[in-house]
Amino acid sequence: MVIKNRLWRLVKKIANLNFSIFLLLIIAICIAIGSIIEQDKSVIYYQINYPIDFNHTFIFNWRLINALGLDHLYSTWWFLFIIIILGCSLIICTFSSQLPSLRNARQWNFFNYNTLPSDTNNTKNLYKNSLSNLNYSLSMQNYYIFHKKYSVYAYKGLYGRIAPIIVHIAMIITLFGFILSFLSGFIVQEMIPNGEIGHFKNVIQSGIQSWAPVNLVYKIDAFSITYNKDNSIKQFFSNISIFNNRYQLLTKQMISVNHPLKFRNLTFYQTDWNINAIRIKLSNNILFQRKLFRLQMNSRSAWLSILPLDSQTFIFIYIINLKDPCLIFDVNGRFICSYNIGEKMMFNNNILYINQILSSTGLQIKIDNGIVIVYLGFFILIISTFISYRSYSQIWSNVLNDKLYVSGSSNRAVLKFEEDLLIIQQMYHQYTFVE
Repeated sequence: MVIKNRLWRLVKKIANLNFSIFLLLIIAICIAIGSIIEQDKSVIYYQINYPIDFNHTFIFNWRLINALGLDHLYSTWWFLFIIIILGCSLIICTFSSQLPSLRNARQWNFFNYNTLPSDTNNTKNLYKNSLSNLNYSLSMQNYYIFHKKYSVYAYKGLYGRIAPIIVHIAMIITLFGFILSFLSGFIVQEMIPNGEIGHFKNVIQSGIQSWAPVNLVYKIDAFSITYNKDNSIKQFFSNISIFNNRYQLLTKQMISVNHPLKFRNLTFYQTDWNINAIRIKLSNNILFQRKLFRLQMNSRSAWLSILPLDSQTFIFIYIINLKDPCLIFDVNGRFICSYNIGEKMMFNNNILYINQILSSTGLQIKIDNGIVIVYLGFFILIISTFISYRSYSQIWSNVLNDKLYVSGSSNRAVLKFEEDLLIIQQMYHQYTFVE
């Protein structure tokens, strides 16, 4: 019995509105922290940007971030625990408070003049009683009317009482979608060379119940970049083909930033790109590759490779982008010439051709089974916001000593409700005090 009472008190505390608001505040603070601290970066990144320095102005250092899991805040066990507790609070509150309140709102609440609810904010004395005329006046204002002997009860705007329940349901659906994403979703990031086949290997985040599609592969058919007039990147594109394990084509599409490929429950996002190497052809048709090193110059990327011509001589090949010619410099950094892809170069009696620039595309591949549920929850939440603006109004009427008393209350838009009462009173007088 003692355990049952303690459990009941715990359930009541969880269902308390103040407790739910407190949990929402905690979640909002966590989301704010997750927005400030970069997520899913390497340990070295946090060691550089959040060093252990007691004179530092930041509250967090990399050890605290790593210990609390703030580098992957939205997938930590304690954040998921808060989400589950909030969901339980909303479910209990819905069944223990909101649904009974709606059920009571639909009941016929007849009161006499001395037992009117304390929240009635308008009382009218119409002197001459005619309940039939009052019912007609209420009906003209779209009230639902219940008549019992010398009492009348009327209401309208029941949707206004449903709105809090819809809000709870929307939040529960949203939280369920988040938990489903956490448990069954996964994220893969790959840098795939142009023309190569990719697999789902580099998993950076995965749920307990997640799985990678082992019977699918994808191929980068082509990669291209469009540039602005100032040579800044306008957009980059990847043509992707998806095959099954028998190498049968299932679908193909060109993707770009903000235009992903969606296939079944997979989503391919265009995230990054890089230039990996140059392929050089000798006069004797021998092909070889030289690795390119990425440089940052004036907040823009460039690529550099070193090409030995003999044991003592070498040149630098400098690439700015995929559309302009390659720039050639000598060992002292002096500009020699520029070459387009496929043009013949002559160095120390050696004929060379820059046959191809090898680029790669950066992809992020996600499975998120809960995203549709989250969107559904937010959509219902938006709808409930509009519904909540509907006022729930109630009117009670009683005949006492040959006088008709009318009282009413409204949960919002009190001025509009007073206008309704005034119109009802005018209509009542129009039909009752006719010469």
